[in-house]
Amino acid sequence: MKKTFLTVVLCISATMLFAQEEEKKDDAPKDGWTRGGNISFLFNQSAFNAEWLGGGTSNIAGNLSLSYDFNYRKGDLTWDNKVLADYGLTKIKDQEFTRKTNDRFEFNSLVGKQIKESLWYYSFFLNFRTQFAPGYVFGEEPVLDATTGDVIGTRETRTETTHIFSPAYLQLGPGMLWKKSDNLKVNIAPATARFIFVDGDFTDVGNDQAAIDAFNDAGGYFGVDANDSFRFEFGAALNGYAKFEIMKNVSIENILNLYSNYLEDPQNVDIDYTANIVMTINKYLSTNLTFQAIYDDNAIGAFQIREVFGLGVNYGF
Repeated sequence: MKKTFLTVVLCISATMLFAQEEEKKDDAPKDGWTRGGNISFLFNQSAFNAEWLGGGTSNIAGNLSLSYDFNYRKGDLTWDNKVLADYGLTKIKDQEFTRKTNDRFEFNSLVGKQIKESLWYYSFFLNFRTQFAPGYVFGEEPVLDATTGDVIGTRETRTETTHIFSPAYLQLGPGMLWKKSDNLKVNIAPATARFIFVDGDFTDVGNDQAAIDAFNDAGGYFGVDANDSFRFEFGAALNGYAKFEIMKNVSIENILNLYSNYLEDPQNVDIDYTANIVMTINKYLSTNLTFQAIYDDNAIGAFQIREVFGLGVNYGF
């Protein structure tokens, strides 16, 4: 885990240094609102007939993504807002259930007041994250003959483990913002409150003390204890954003979020890093690559890795 974390940090540091070098001097930013966004749809499909000898399973998959920024500036005051939404499904032949390939909703808001004419601002940030649809753990169960009771096969099962607002994460707190432009900024918030909200049905284990102790000793449900519906943490957060062009028609967006909980295991830093690479073909078509790495020991004591690659249909607005 330490080696992976070090690799991520080094890559991000190199990216941000490169972004600084590539940053061009623009005209002074104007007061008022600036808005912009992008919707993209990635589609993948494979089909094999019964005579195909090379192996393979027919499948179809789609992923819809939205990124929208609405920022405000007036004098030495800035207010940056960003909405990120992703949802994807895949259907594999002979599998009973459609499965998610992606599911995320995130809202970021950052207010800053410039300190004289420097690149530093007094700041206050808010981050909210959840998902759209239920998440499941899949398995199999035997199918019995109604007459003899013999096992005649298996069928796929699924058990719901998450859904919208379960979990949901809310972070907010004051800090200091270093901002060179809308495309290159770092916010440091040493006094951050963090709330984890969950559905109480997932933590309801009754009143048996042994069951409560076992549930809590296992880490609870996303860190939330038995029979509770939320968890409060207090710690430090660092949020970095860097977007720039690698070459003509190829851009990369880096989003880094770090969090350390002062109240419990502060050495276990939560990491959420996303890289979005867009290779533009024309106004409406592009090749998109998204890579995301998450480490949150309240959820699982290992890195969660997500990667999506495909030809996208885009609409900018």
